[in-house]
Amino acid sequence: MRKDKVELLAPAGSFDSLQAAINAGADAVYFGVEQLNMRTRSSQSFTISDIKAVSSLCKKHGLKAYITLNTIMYDHDMQLLKLVLKEVKKQKIDAVIAADFAVIEQCNQLGIPLHISTQANISNIEAVQFFSRYADVMVLARELTLKQVQDISTEITRRKIKGPSGKPVQLELFVHGALCMAVSGKCYMSLHTQHASANRGACVQNCRRPYLVKDAETGEELRIENEYIMSPRDLCTIDILDQVMESGVNVLKIEGRTKGADYVQVVTTCYREAIAAVEDGSFSPEKVQGWKSEMEKVYNRGFWEGYYLGRKLGEWTSHPGSAATEKKIYIGKGSKYYPKISIGEFTLESGNLKVGDTLLVTGPKCGMVKEKVETLMVNGEPAREAVKGDKITLKFATKVTPSDKLYKIVEAAHA
Repeated sequence: MRKDKVELLAPAGSFDSLQAAINAGADAVYFGVEQLNMRTRSSQSFTISDIKAVSSLCKKHGLKAYITLNTIMYDHDMQLLKLVLKEVKKQKIDAVIAADFAVIEQCNQLGIPLHISTQANISNIEAVQFFSRYADVMVLARELTLKQVQDISTEITRRKIKGPSGKPVQLELFVHGALCMAVSGKCYMSLHTQHASANRGACVQNCRRPYLVKDAETGEELRIENEYIMSPRDLCTIDILDQVMESGVNVLKIEGRTKGADYVQVVTTCYREAIAAVEDGSFSPEKVQGWKSEMEKVYNRGFWEGYYLGRKLGEWTSHPGSAATEKKIYIGKGSKYYPKISIGEFTLESGNLKVGDTLLVTGPKCGMVKEKVETLMVNGEPAREAVKGDKITLKFATKVTPSDKLYKIVEAAHA
C-alpha cells in the first residue's frame, strides 16, 4: 500500500463547477480561458479577467489551480498567449497545462510551473526524461495499460528523474470522463468535415452521430445498429481505482470542463470517497456499485475502464447523448436572498414543482445543491404545488443570485 497521498484533480468550466469541485473535496481544479484551450467551442471558458477570481477562490479553500493552454498555437495567438501568461504569473496560478512548445518556452522564460498535457501523448520513459527539463508533472497518454504506467513510474524512481523544481517527476492519469476515438484527442474529423479543428478547441463532435455505410458498387446502404462505432463510452476507473493508485500515479484527473456543476460535484465526491476507501482498506465491490449508481445519474455515455487493463478494442456507446438515469429540467432562477434567516427565493419560469419532487440548484456560490421537497412555501404561503410565475422560498446556506438556476429532477426516459 502506497504511503504518499494522491491528488484529485477536478474540472472547472464555470464558477458553478468550480464551487462544486470545492464542495466535493477536490485537491485541485483545472480551467481554461479565452480560445486557447481544448474546450473553446463546447464550454463557456473563463476570461483573462476571471483568472484573479479563480485563483483567489482556490487559495481561500486550499486548492491548487491549473490553467489549460493546450491547443495548437499559431503565430497570431502569441499576443493573447503572452497576455494570459502575464496574468497567470501575477495571480500565482499553480501551473500551466500545455503541449505546444511555444507555451512551454514562454512558461520556462517566465518561471511558471508547467504540466505536460496528454496532447503530447507521453507513452514511454524517454519522453518523460525529455520533458523533465521543462515540467514537474506529465499527463500520460490515455492509451497506456496500468502495467506500462507502473513501469514508467518505477523507472522515474530508478533513474532519479527530476523536474525543474528539483523534485521527482510526477505522473497524472485520466480516471473518469469522455474519451475520444483519436490517440490522445488528436482528431481531424471535425476539421475535415466542418473546418473546425479539434486541436484548436473547436470540435463539433461529429463522431458522436449515427452513420450509414454505403456499398460504392451496388449503392446498398446499411445503418450501424446498436453501437455508435466512433463514439466511445466514458472512462470510469472507480472499479479498479485500487489498481490505478498502486500503479504509481500521483494525480487522478477527472475529465469534464463542459459538464455542469451537478456532474462535477457528484463525480468528484465519488472519487474522493473511493480514494479514502482505498487508503483505509475499506474499498469493496459494494461501495463501488454505490458510487457507480450515483455517477450514472449525471451525464455519461455509459462506462468502461478504458485500455488500462490491456483491452485491444474499445466499448462504444449504444445511443447518442447522455445515458444518465436522471434528467434535470430547468424551471426557474434565483431572485432574492434573506441572509438573516438564510432563506432563498426562486422564481419559476416554466413547468411546476410539487411536494415530493427533487429539486437541484446550481450557482457560483452554492455549486450544486440537491434535495427532496418535503414542504413548499409558495408566494409566502404553504402549498402543495408551485407553477410558472410563482415565487418559492426555501432554507439556503449561501447567497442566492439571478445566476442560480433551479431544476426539477425526473427519471430519464431511457433509464
